[in-house]
Amino acid sequence: MYRLVFAGEDGRLYDHHSLGATGRTGDRFVEIAEEDLIKLPQGASLVLVPAGVPLGVTRSGRFTLLEQNPWKSGRAWAVGALLPQGYTRTLLPSFQRGKQEKPLPLMGYTAVACRDGELYAAALPTDDPGPWDPSAYDSGDLPFRVKQKQKDYPANRIIRQLAHCALNYHCFTAQNIFYGRWEGGIPVSPRCNANCLGCISLQPAECCPSPQSRINFNPTPREVAEVAIPHLEPGNGAIVSFGQGCEGEPALASSVISEAIGMIRAETSSGTINMNTNGGHAAGIAEICRAGLDAIRISLISARPETYNAYYRPAGFGLAEVRNSIAKAVSGGVQASLNLLVFPGLTDREEEAAALIELIRDTGVNMVQLRNLNIDPNLLWRHVPLYSGSTMGVPELVDALRELPGLTVGSYSHPLA
Repeated sequence: MYRLVFAGEDGRLYDHHSLGATGRTGDRFVEIAEEDLIKLPQGASLVLVPAGVPLGVTRSGRFTLLEQNPWKSGRAWAVGALLPQGYTRTLLPSFQRGKQEKPLPLMGYTAVACRDGELYAAALPTDDPGPWDPSAYDSGDLPFRVKQKQKDYPANRIIRQLAHCALNYHCFTAQNIFYGRWEGGIPVSPRCNANCLGCISLQPAECCPSPQSRINFNPTPREVAEVAIPHLEPGNGAIVSFGQGCEGEPALASSVISEAIGMIRAETSSGTINMNTNGGHAAGIAEICRAGLDAIRISLISARPETYNAYYRPAGFGLAEVRNSIAKAVSGGVQASLNLLVFPGLTDREEEAAALIELIRDTGVNMVQLRNLNIDPNLLWRHVPLYSGSTMGVPELVDALRELPGLTVGSYSHPLA
């Protein structure tokens, strides 16, 4: 039996002596089977689910709440794993919380279990975790690197913002700018044309706190180029990406990005210029693609309007505009990826999978990047419509995507040849 894992009030982690581990898919609880699990990956971390009472299963198959720690006095609390890039969650943790509780912090909670003293997670590997292994970040020399970059560009507001993100938010794409490698983020837009449920840079005060704050300035093309050129010039497969967690929708700053791309390419032809976008500002995206964008990644939770609108809450656009943006980018020779926000019990519903596959075939998407959606499961289900259709399972969905001709399936952006 894979045992239930929980936390005690003493801050320690426990596995139950008789209750088995359970997971959640959508609004349904299931017993975790061996095929659902992999050993907890290197770089994963465990987090407490605030006020979450864990749910286990008896040997006879009865689901039961564990309210008290059987080993020590005090309550028992649910835990989940946060996976590093390269791993896709297949089951959520199972727990119950009071209706009066505030939404959970915006994290990608994953079901965990224990057997023979080893921890396991409900996940599957979907990409090389190496470039995003947490051990490659937050090194002892990072503060010096940040200070040196700020000294080189003392007036650059983007460098100032990235320094804050690197040191205080521990943002990996911000840190990569100072390490001079891999994918580096360049925030450009303080505005957005959507109001996503899981937005990580702007949330209403009564909701879950945003893990980072949005930029409050409009960068100049010169500021963008000053960050991008030295990052791309070495020709080591580096990427610069617009559309970061600390900003809104980058396509709304299309004139700035387009002019900056011209400046960058006047200095270097190396590296990949990428943009992460919701795809809703079609005119801005078309302008940026014409300017020389190499790759675009469009955020998508669903290819069905009902689900899409309930999550993104877009202002002035819908799925039709997003589809048009993807198709126009592909026809213009831009590498197009979907940043698919994966949520077990939603993304793997049969009607959702069918709509997703139809969109991929219709638009010519080159890659699907599987991204674990960071959100409170109960918050999502209060807003996203539930359907009676059956689920195929996240592993089966991944297999179906991998069977599509010419489509690459992974977890993050890769440099173009």
